[in-house]
Amino acid sequence: MLKAHVLAMLLAVFGATSFLVGCDSNDGPVEKAGERLDDAYKDTKDGVKDAADDAGDAIEDATD
Repeated sequence: MLKAHVLAMLLAVFGATSFLVGCDSNDGPVEKAGERLDDAYKDTKDGVKDAADDAGDAIEDATD
């Protein structure tokens, strides 16, 4: 019986969470912080890729 109550509670929480996630008009501070983290990750990833490409080009030029 306890498992059924826990399962029902989890379904209710996840259902409410999926409803809130689908709502774009509520950009609170947590949403904005998450977007800034996403942007920082993308910028860092792009910077590392660019640096690796530059290093590869420099190695290629040095071996020519």
